[in-house]
Amino acid sequence: MRVLVTGAAGFIGSHVADALLARGDEVVGLDDFNDYYDPARKWANVRAAQTHPHYHLIQGDVRNEILLAELFETGSFDRVCHVAAMAGVRYSIERPRLYESVNVGGTLNLLEQARRHDVTSFVFASSSSVYGVNNAVPFREDADVGRPISPYAATKVAKEALAHTYHHLHGLHCTGLRFFTVYGPRGRPDMAPYLFTKWIAEGHPLTQFGDGTSRRDYTFISDVVSGVLAALDADLPYELINLGRGETICLTDFIRVIESVVGRRAVIVEAQPKPGDMPITHADVTKARDLLGYDPAVSVEEGMQEFWDWYQREVGKR
Repeated sequence: MRVLVTGAAGFIGSHVADALLARGDEVVGLDDFNDYYDPARKWANVRAAQTHPHYHLIQGDVRNEILLAELFETGSFDRVCHVAAMAGVRYSIERPRLYESVNVGGTLNLLEQARRHDVTSFVFASSSSVYGVNNAVPFREDADVGRPISPYAATKVAKEALAHTYHHLHGLHCTGLRFFTVYGPRGRPDMAPYLFTKWIAEGHPLTQFGDGTSRRDYTFISDVVSGVLAALDADLPYELINLGRGETICLTDFIRVIESVVGRRAVIVEAQPKPGDMPITHADVTKARDLLGYDPAVSVEEGMQEFWDWYQREVGKR
C-alpha cells in the first residue's frame, strides 16, 4: 500500500509513518516544518524514516494547491492519512484565521485532490475538542458537536463536515478519528505531559490551571497508531470514531504520576482555567472496538514511564 501521510514530521504523523514502513508499506511524507514549536524537533522525528528505502519526504504546505496537484498527479496513492494541522486550543484563540486556513482550507485541498485522483480511502485527524462542554459522559460519536468552544475545535468540526460532503457527493471513503489527548515519546512540547515533566524535572514551578479536578482521557501514542493503521486498512465508507484510552484521570492525580516517574515533587502554582479548555474528556471507545478491533493497552503510569525514559535520552541531554 502506498500512503500519503501529511504532518509526517509531527508527533502523531511521524509515529504513523514509522509503523507503516515497519509493516512494509510505502510512505510519502508531507510536512511544512512550521515554527509552532522548534522545527529541529520535527527533523529529529523523521531522521530514522529518511534512511528507509520506501520513504520519501516532501517539505510543503497543505494550503499550496499547486504543490498538492503535482504530488497527487505522480503519487499514485492508495490511501491518504491526513494528520497535518495547526494544533493547540489556546493559540487558536489568538490566531483563528491561521487555524481556519490550515485546518479547513488545507483539508479541502486534500479532499479535492483525493477525489480527482481516485484515492481509495481518506483517513483524517479530528479531536475530542469537538464535543465541547458536553454533559453526556463518556463522549459518544453520535453526540451533538454543534457548539465548539474554541476556534481549534470549530475547525475540526468543519473538517468532519467537509469529509462527509465529499463522501456524499463523490463516494470518497472517509474516516475521521477523534483523538483524545495523545502523549508519548516525541510528544508536543506545548502539551501538559511534556511541560509538566520538564517543570518537575528542572524544579520549576508547575502552573496548574484550575483546582486540579479537571479530567482527561490520556491516550498513549502506540494505542493511537494501532487505531490509525486499522482505520487505513478498514476502508470504511464514512465514519467518525473515538480513539481514546476510555478512562480518565484528574489533573491532580496525573501530576502525581509524573512526580512518581521523575522522582521529584512538583512545585504547584494554581491559575485560573483558560478560555476554551474543556472540564473533561472521556472517550466511549465501543465503536472503535467494534469497527477497528481497537484495544488500548497502555496505562497512564506505563505510558508516562516510557515518555520519561525517552525524555531523558532525547531531551535531557540537550
